[in-house]
Amino acid sequence: MYNFGDVILAEIQFTDTFEIKIRPAVVLFEEDGNIIVTGITSNMDMKGIKLTRKEGAIKESIIKLNYIFTISEKMIKKHLFILSEEKKKLVKEELIKKLF
Repeated sequence: MYNFGDVILAEIQFTDTFEIKIRPAVVLFEEDGNIIVTGITSNMDMKGIKLTRKEGAIKESIIKLNYIFTISEKMIKKHLFILSEEKKKLVKEELIKKLF
């Protein structure tokens, strides 16, 4: 079972192609075998929430809250780390701003 704030490595399909790559993502929630995640990129020019190496990222990255999708548990290759409570709070706050 995966929980909010888990950072995973998973098979992700890109929105502009049918190509699938193994990429990091943050779990938002899991329900009935579906795992809702938001993408992470190392492109520091993208908008989102900064994720540092000190926090567990392999390299400086951005949590992209505009890139949310559903994957199955079978697509998850590895659990990497868990976001800090402060970072989870920031993700929640930013998601709420985008939703309302």
